[in-house]
Amino acid sequence: MIDFRYHLVSLIAVFLAVALGIVIGTTQLNGPILDDLESQVSTLEQDKRSLENQTRELQSELDTSEDFETAVGPALVQETLAGSSVLLVVTNDDVATDDIEAVGALIAEAGGTVAGQISLTPAFTDPSSESSLQSYVTGSGLPAGVTLPEVDDAGELVGSLLAQVLLVPPDGAFPDSAATSSVLAGLSALEVLRTDSDSVSAANVALVLTSGEFTGRHAEDRNSTLVELVTALDARGSGVVVAGDAASARESGLVGTVREDPDVASAVSTVDNISTAAGRISAVLALRAEASGTSGAYGTGEETQPVPPVGASTP
Repeated sequence: MIDFRYHLVSLIAVFLAVALGIVIGTTQLNGPILDDLESQVSTLEQDKRSLENQTRELQSELDTSEDFETAVGPALVQETLAGSSVLLVVTNDDVATDDIEAVGALIAEAGGTVAGQISLTPAFTDPSSESSLQSYVTGSGLPAGVTLPEVDDAGELVGSLLAQVLLVPPDGAFPDSAATSSVLAGLSALEVLRTDSDSVSAANVALVLTSGEFTGRHAEDRNSTLVELVTALDARGSGVVVAGDAASARESGLVGTVREDPDVASAVSTVDNISTAAGRISAVLALRAEASGTSGAYGTGEETQPVPPVGASTP
């Protein structure tokens, strides 16, 4: 019979053979492996330097392009909004103040005036605000002459109310300034919006500025509320442009939501690069095109034009 000592010696022999094989193998392979690794590291370092150089070159080109667009912007939009007033509607606090100021300055360069600026708070689109908004818009404190649609949707009712006191119909009379002030004060008291300018008066067209996209289970409802406001403003005045960043053009962003609805997209223009000079030029030219009855999608997203036609006639 084979005793335990035999098994022990056999196991030791096997382990020694394995260890010897590892030592011999690594000794033979170390050289080629190290050479190959060094070659790969050298290649990666060269690729990294090449990418860094390309990044610097592209950034330089981008800066040059941005400077050029900023310089020619006033000339491109000159007198395109002559005699027009623009209402600025900011949908969230993520919209950069610099972008708001820059587009306001370009509106002035185009011969237009900013009639005022309002900002919506998160409560405006929050489903939990529906009951208080419904109570307000159906109460007895509404200005005389305001006629609301016969619906139960709070977003549609508030959108209609704001449109009637903030925009001027193409062939209609200016809303009463007292009515505008009253409605803005009432909605401010409900903390669903705030007035960001010294005064707000009725305008011919509206520029809705947005940023990012909604998340969470109420994202679709929140976007629907904003779309109801946008469509109400468009139906009342001479046109609306919704302008935001690339994120806002995604599925859960306002720009993306507008573009996904054929009926809304055919009536409202969108811009998805408002943080650039080209985007701000597009927004101003789109406002002019809206007043002429033409809507489009502009920016860098799929199925968009870089900018609206520059040579279109002023209405």
